[in-house]
Amino acid sequence: MAEILISYELLLMKAGSVMTPHQLRTFLAVADAGSVSDAAENLVVSQSAVSASVAGLQRELGVRLLERHGRGVRLTEEGTIYSGYARRILGLLDEALLAARDGHRPERGHVRLAAVPTAAEQVVPAYLATFRDRYPEAQVGVDVGSRDDVFRRLIAHEVDLALAGRPPASSSLVSRAVADNELVLVAAPRLIPSVRGQADSASLARLATMPWLLRELGSGTRETMLGYLAEHELAPAQLTLGANGAVIAGAAAGLGVTLVSRSAVTREISAGQLGVVPAPGTPMHKPWHVVTRAEAPAPARLFLAHLLSEQPADVTPRFTKAKPPR
Repeated sequence: MAEILISYELLLMKAGSVMTPHQLRTFLAVADAGSVSDAAENLVVSQSAVSASVAGLQRELGVRLLERHGRGVRLTEEGTIYSGYARRILGLLDEALLAARDGHRPERGHVRLAAVPTAAEQVVPAYLATFRDRYPEAQVGVDVGSRDDVFRRLIAHEVDLALAGRPPASSSLVSRAVADNELVLVAAPRLIPSVRGQADSASLARLATMPWLLRELGSGTRETMLGYLAEHELAPAQLTLGANGAVIAGAAAGLGVTLVSRSAVTREISAGQLGVVPAPGTPMHKPWHVVTRAEAPAPARLFLAHLLSEQPADVTPRFTKAKPPR
């Protein structure tokens, strides 16, 4: 945190000039939108105000942060570096504001949580309901994004907890709690009678004749599925459908086979809309991880303690304390 605060002072003060959080937010809005006009629309301000803010920031820094690209703009190399610091600075400012307002009452504080889509759909709601029952004055925000996105937001202090797969080994993020997450291959029952009960080379040969339905780019499940295909030297047709719900619906409709968390398709399997496809190396166990930075705000620690102490009725998985890395 000390390093970030020093960076904040260096970035916001130069030769007596002050670079404001407003300038940083405007710059990031342009970087994210890819154009001044779209950023202005998102911020509900004029294009001239956006351009003036970014121009002033570049003038203070003495470097170009953005360059023209087609009909829009993109980050320069310097802009890419600067944007990472800007996100962390703004996230830390928001965190400081919430900490000051929450004071010494974490049960009335703000919990900023990010989760990958499957966890947001299958895990978070039940635990969130019991947390709100116990702490009705707590404020909880849940953002949903890809694995890379939720960890980026955690590093940038934009959220305080992330529920996803294992955090990157190269990061300073810490896994605090884990829960089992079993991945299975599923397809419409009519597509898998010839491999039912088998989990050998014959079943793999059958799987290679069917399209494989993929999640969106950045999805951890997508990466696992592609890794499985490469490991077993399979090259089936692939169809990207995007969100978890889309691949499940596509598989139930008979479009092909897909890899999903078993907890996400319990209802479809019970109803006979989907069947588990037997295949070597499955099911796979890819635990959920509850991840924080090295230091987590008090409300986030309270929510983490709740995850470890509660298990809502009829809800899996059960979280246990993560073992410290060796």
